[in-house]
Amino acid sequence: MAQHRIVIVGGGAGGLELATRLGRTLGRRGGADVTLVDAQMTHVWKPLLHEVAAGSLSASDNELNYLAQAKWNHFHFRLGRMCGLDRVRREIRLAPVRDADGVEILAQRVLGYDTLVIAVGSGSNDFGTPGVLEHCVCLDSTDSALRFQRQLLHRYVSAHASGDSSQVSVAIVGGGATGVELAAELRHAAIQLADYGLDGIRPADMRITLVEAGPRLLPALPETISRAVEQALKSIGVEVLTGTRVREVRADALVTDRGGPIQAALKVWAAGIRAPAFLRDLDGLATNRLNQLLVGPTLQTTLDEDIFALGDCAACPMAPDDAGLVPPRAQAAHQQASLLAKSLALQLRGKPLLVYRYRDFGSLVSLSQFTAVGMLAGNVRVSGWLAKAFYVSLYRMHLAALYGSPRALLRIVGGALQRRTSPRLKLH
Repeated sequence: MAQHRIVIVGGGAGGLELATRLGRTLGRRGGADVTLVDAQMTHVWKPLLHEVAAGSLSASDNELNYLAQAKWNHFHFRLGRMCGLDRVRREIRLAPVRDADGVEILAQRVLGYDTLVIAVGSGSNDFGTPGVLEHCVCLDSTDSALRFQRQLLHRYVSAHASGDSSQVSVAIVGGGATGVELAAELRHAAIQLADYGLDGIRPADMRITLVEAGPRLLPALPETISRAVEQALKSIGVEVLTGTRVREVRADALVTDRGGPIQAALKVWAAGIRAPAFLRDLDGLATNRLNQLLVGPTLQTTLDEDIFALGDCAACPMAPDDAGLVPPRAQAAHQQASLLAKSLALQLRGKPLLVYRYRDFGSLVSLSQFTAVGMLAGNVRVSGWLAKAFYVSLYRMHLAALYGSPRALLRIVGGALQRRTSPRLKLH
């Protein structure tokens, strides 16, 4: 009898953790054939991308190779981007894969499944604003974060030589966690660049403007936290503009509904999320206005019980008795992957699926080396070194889920030792 085929599309935090857990259990024992599909060869935890963009973190030192992870954890990896679905044939279609020069590496293919899990995450939502795609960087992927880092460094070197500090002005649209953390990380990067000899441009010369359409930063957190974060950003020289909607993005400026244009050489869009557009027309599966697949409490899509969705691409109820939707957070993807690993094993034994209930363990925001603030479960406010310790622990939990505790500890220790002999900032 052929093995049950579980195909997971998307190697982000949720998809990769699920493939790893299923590989260690069902894959190792021959209980199922587990395959992970992703358009990239490597994984970097998405909450770290603002550090990659500022040069504070090396992507290559913190990436995980899917092929190696598959070998170590008894699942298969297939390179490709999902572009279609045939629910009758139980097949997904993968688009051709091309290299940087446009040469086709892999032709279009189909991949069969018995159970399909879609975990393709989300990207930035430009809300139809003119000029965003042409003139902004969206921190949706490692490639985009690295592209911004290169642009920043090249402009900094040019500004140092010419004395023109306008070349390193940055405008960030979106006052959520990504925008706030990037603003602080860029100020820290400016200090580091001056220490490494680019002192013709003082740290304060990098003008950083954070623009938020809503009345305050971090709307998902209590107002007291928002006020504290805004004051902390202003204290390190970040200009914060709330209640300001961007109408258009130009090559050298943001056009807003308040006052004159905001001049900026580099522009980052972090104002909202939506799931990939291909989900809208995925063989009749139901989606919402953000392209998210509608799922029930068991994470099964509403129109096909053999197809599940998790993470940012899923419109999932908070609980069976709660109509609110699970927020797009890494902790939600982690919880859903843990539950689904158990559910799919139960399903293969003919037992009922588990029901998902979102548990909010709080939210933390890191302002680079300056401070950290947040709220833990039970409305416990934390800040300073304690908040920073909790923030770092989230990434370590992710590493432990992927590598196991012993190997995760070795990676943490190895990373600490490597930082002793490496620049504190990526300089190329």
